[in-house]
Amino acid sequence: MQLVTVASGGKRMKTGAAMRDIGAVPDAGVLCENGTIAWVGPMSEWNRTLPETYTEIDASGRIVLPGFVDSHTHMMFAGNRAHEFALRSQGATYQQIADAGGGILNTITRVRAASKKDLKKQTLRYMNAMMRHGTTTVEMKTGYGLDLDSEIKMLDAINELKVEEMMTVVPTFIGAHAFPPEYKNNKPAYVDLIIDKMIPYAGKRNLAAFCDVFCEKGYFELEDTERILNEGKKHGMLPKIHAEELNPLGGAELAARIGAVSADHLEHVTDAGVHALREAGVVATLLPGVSFFLNHGYAPARKLIDAGVAVAIASDFNPGSCMSYSVPMMMTIACTQMKMSPEEALTASTLNAAAALNMSSSIGSIEVGKNADLIIADVPDYKFLAYHFGTNHIVTTIKSGTVLEI
Repeated sequence: MQLVTVASGGKRMKTGAAMRDIGAVPDAGVLCENGTIAWVGPMSEWNRTLPETYTEIDASGRIVLPGFVDSHTHMMFAGNRAHEFALRSQGATYQQIADAGGGILNTITRVRAASKKDLKKQTLRYMNAMMRHGTTTVEMKTGYGLDLDSEIKMLDAINELKVEEMMTVVPTFIGAHAFPPEYKNNKPAYVDLIIDKMIPYAGKRNLAAFCDVFCEKGYFELEDTERILNEGKKHGMLPKIHAEELNPLGGAELAARIGAVSADHLEHVTDAGVHALREAGVVATLLPGVSFFLNHGYAPARKLIDAGVAVAIASDFNPGSCMSYSVPMMMTIACTQMKMSPEEALTASTLNAAAALNMSSSIGSIEVGKNADLIIADVPDYKFLAYHFGTNHIVTTIKSGTVLEI
């Protein structure tokens, strides 16, 4: 058995050359007790006798690694946008689809009409599939309601799944995802609604760990983004930013200045933005599946890593720009299109992704004292996860020491 620990020695995240150190140990073992990791090491050092009540899992010829952490998704939605995908494949532009009532407005309409029960039902189906693909922790954003009632409905549904299901769920409020149609001609009023109503309501009920904003020209620009995130901080929500996806607006610098946990997308980040992220210790969460699915440019992963920025990878699973929750597929794209090494991609999908959720003290690596979130893959070497793409190699998912039946 090859054990891939991604051990950090107590560090919150890995940067630079350390991202390539994944702590691979041949002929190793892991002991889990009471939901946490109690021992890790080569079997040649094993000297314990366990009671018969313990369950032994034979992973000979396979690899064991930390459960994947998907730190950026919009996976709670209603319906789908397969028809729009077909239109795009035939040459239709995003704007043409939006003008015809498609795009994010399509999803907003469906989410507003959906019951909380229906939102949970569809999301749970995706959660189970994610766990079968090795994801044990997932961040879920709102942002498809864009009115007070619908955004809170989404947050309530996300929080109920957080309590009811084995998977660790991290709720993020992103009422500032787009402008709803009723505020198309009065954008300042919608910003006020977010600040005056949505954030205080969600904060009072402790419904979200993070507050996120789509910081982009024509959407929520720097001043409004800062106002919204500062209000979120007042109500206990740590800041995140969708930054520099379409234009180099300065969202990365704002993320650094405001103390964001992560800045996400970064396809058009500038040298100044890279420097700011490094100096402030902000995690750069890259979303290779979006660039692949939309045939857009990729974030400069090599520049970020070589500059000493902690890079994470996430799926951005959503119905419009990345209808995939496969973290290994994101690793493949990161390696082939963004020139990350398999080791860097693995670190980015585990420890650094956990850091992007402010959770790397408890998940993201196989170290004594951390949660026993482990996955077993039927491959001879960790490099196969990115190399042998298009299939699911995960045969066992273990969450808090419990083997999941999914």
